[in-house]
Amino acid sequence: MSTTICQVMGFLVSSLGVAGCIVSTAMDSWSTQDLYDNPVTAVFQYRGLWRSCVRQSSGFTECRPYFTILGLPAMFQAVRALMIVGIVLGILGLLVCIFALKCIRIGSMEDSAKANMTLTSGIMFIVAGLCAITGVSVFANMLVTNFWMSTANMYQGMQNVQNRYTFGSALFVGWVAGGLALVGGILMCLACRGLIPEESRYKAVSYNASGRNISYRTGPYKVGSGYEPETKTRKGAGYEEAARSEDGRRSYPSKYDYV
Repeated sequence: MSTTICQVMGFLVSSLGVAGCIVSTAMDSWSTQDLYDNPVTAVFQYRGLWRSCVRQSSGFTECRPYFTILGLPAMFQAVRALMIVGIVLGILGLLVCIFALKCIRIGSMEDSAKANMTLTSGIMFIVAGLCAITGVSVFANMLVTNFWMSTANMYQGMQNVQNRYTFGSALFVGWVAGGLALVGGILMCLACRGLIPEESRYKAVSYNASGRNISYRTGPYKVGSGYEPETKTRKGAGYEEAARSEDGRRSYPSKYDYV
């Protein structure tokens, strides 16, 4: 029961994480204009991964997509790639996880196959979460660097200074979504242990060495081991052929047989 709960919780948490990654990638507010020095302005600018937008004080908003790829910074394109890879891996992990749920039976699928699929989806969720967290962190680092460069230029008295940009709401959504995908992947990996069937244990079989049993009889004479060649019997009195006993053992003549 705990395995099923852990698996379902991992699926739900990962689903929220993947959905958050998609929303964060599509949002336009990755970086917003800093209004600390100019709280009252007629134009407010904010940017996303795919387009930049301008909102006027009248409420009119105009967005323009980035028409070029080569003109964008390399780190900016890396952030795009990381977010896309995270979304693709998350969607594939969800598809695999649906068929790996223990509460869903598809044909005669064994628990070992479901365990492998659960582990695979968990790894996909973990990689997707790491990609999302890494992409958002790289973009945040770019914002911090540009912010302090713009601040330094402002203190040096430069008039033509670009607008400073700070963290947008999409960054926080991306961090939370990446964390949820990471936690969901860990839960799926933990649920995989409960789906692995126990190894069958075989009882040890003892084998007795097949050989000729050696029997000893007490008596006034020495009993052979049973491996010596049989002695030839002599004809005459006292040398009759040794008769066999009821249990199949050969009986040897005693000293009283020679009288």
